[in-house]
Amino acid sequence: MVNSGHTEIIDFGYENSDRPRLGLEALTFAQLSSRTKERVASSPIRADFHQLTVVRSGRGVAMVDFVSHDCRPGTVLHVRPGQVQRLPAGPGGRLAELDAIVLLFTADFPPLMPGASALLDLDFGPAALSAPAGERETLHRSAAELAAEYRHFGTRDETATDLTVELLRHLLGVTLLRVARLPRPSGSDSAPVNEVFRAFQREVERSFADTRDVQDYAVRLGYAPRTLTRACHAATGRTAKQFLDARVTLEAKRLLVHTDLAVAAIGRAVGFGEPTNFGKFFSREANMTPGAFRRSDRAGRDR
Repeated sequence: MVNSGHTEIIDFGYENSDRPRLGLEALTFAQLSSRTKERVASSPIRADFHQLTVVRSGRGVAMVDFVSHDCRPGTVLHVRPGQVQRLPAGPGGRLAELDAIVLLFTADFPPLMPGASALLDLDFGPAALSAPAGERETLHRSAAELAAEYRHFGTRDETATDLTVELLRHLLGVTLLRVARLPRPSGSDSAPVNEVFRAFQREVERSFADTRDVQDYAVRLGYAPRTLTRACHAATGRTAKQFLDARVTLEAKRLLVHTDLAVAAIGRAVGFGEPTNFGKFFSREANMTPGAFRRSDRAGRDR
């Protein structure tokens, strides 16, 4: 991980200094903890790569975009690129003592697998899953085998190294497929992600601060607005407009909680020229004003 700096939120871009050719890093949570600076351990962080943590034993609490997740034996924590997280912590706010394998990988490293595609979508699907008791050891062995092969990368001749890269891709694919078949939490979405929604989602990520008009996205993508809405509803249970507004609201919440920017500046950052319009929008989506949301979060952290 490389710190690129940000006001309060610490941003990380993917970099593997030990194996620079590789879009994958596999390590234990203890190794991750030992190299994590105290400021990072206590701060919200945001990375441009996937982070998959398979917990074998230990306890801790992670935070992903304002939702707390208990990490315990059998937990699989998946933080996607762009999500804001706090690393799993134990009593006193120190990093948790977990026996866990942590897989860090770029979006283009896994093999193409329709069965696991929903796992790799930005901000799609639950951040934490729980493996049934009968599957925990198998899942952990899958991640551990990947970690073992990772340690061998670069230690053989060039031909063998190229083969190891392919093997690592497929071992990651196997691990992702095992995660994909885990039971979903009650109330979470398990519908397959269709290609129209996937294209809409990518465009929303690029442009949500520029336009909140579904018609604009329809024109850019070459679909009718109703096609986007049908695809979005099939994938998420929400209309295209609801999905778009939720993405804007999430970014506003991130900025309210993790920066000291004025409310008006946050409104401009997510596409509102007038502070009043931003206030009305946020109040409708979050059921409280921007200022009240910021105060509520900080009061909760002070207790």
